[in-house]
Amino acid sequence: MRIFGISLPENKQIQYGMTVLYGIGLSKAQSICEEAGVNPVTKVKDITDAEDKKLRDIIESMNLEGDLKREVSQNIKRLIDIDSYRGNRHSRKLPSRGQRSKTNSRTRRGNKRATMGSGRK
Repeated sequence: MRIFGISLPENKQIQYGMTVLYGIGLSKAQSICEEAGVNPVTKVKDITDAEDKKLRDIIESMNLEGDLKREVSQNIKRLIDIDSYRGNRHSRKLPSRGQRSKTNSRTRRGNKRATMGSGRK
């Protein structure tokens, strides 16, 4: 089963298989299955053509993948352009939601900075 040019894993349950699409998490996948009337524990390879069409229609009406990524990047660019605090944090590659940044935020800042006290032997 292919949606937006992405193949869903054949041997996974449909509720977990749909999470490979950017913008669909587990809870959204379960609600899509419920809306389409498909059992969420059905394997992707066992989906019938009618169920496939229902799922595809629901998913393709949503804002996912490239469109969603573009929308998110435009929102961040807007914050940077209006020179808001959150935009400033984004442009400096720092956490933008109030997290501590003196010792944490390694993912956001990168591991290139040494941790506190690591220069001593």
